[in-house]
Amino acid sequence: MAANDVDGMVTLTERMVHLIGQLGMPIVEVAIVLQRRITSMLTPLQSWADEQGIALDAKVGAPWPLDGGPSSEASSAFTLDRLLDHVDGDRMDILDTLIRVTLKEVDADLMHGILALRPWEHLVRTQLAAANGPGRLFSPLDIPEDF
Repeated sequence: MAANDVDGMVTLTERMVHLIGQLGMPIVEVAIVLQRRITSMLTPLQSWADEQGIALDAKVGAPWPLDGGPSSEASSAFTLDRLLDHVDGDRMDILDTLIRVTLKEVDADLMHGILALRPWEHLVRTQLAAANGPGRLFSPLDIPEDF
């Protein structure tokens, strides 16, 4: 990774930390935005890799495994439809736009863009796995100081 790539990813991380903190974005909203953005980037990258006859590294092509063993599915009467009724689409659009614009601004290719978002995805998935009820899904994302 070139120095410009690293600087670009640092810029993306700083902007995301600031925006998520400023908006107090819930875990579930950040998770949805990241999943959509990564999927939109991974699909064309996977198509290109298939055309070239190469396999994507697991760190790029799949979510990173969670620490602490297998994740447990929380059973709840809180359905996906009810969950989506409670998210703030405008706030999610702002985060998605920030990610998309920053990746374009720093001229990140698909692979580096995905690699920049995978740590975020891992952080969010870890916090989602620790959620002990629907209310926790709407708690603000907890971003560690050393992130």
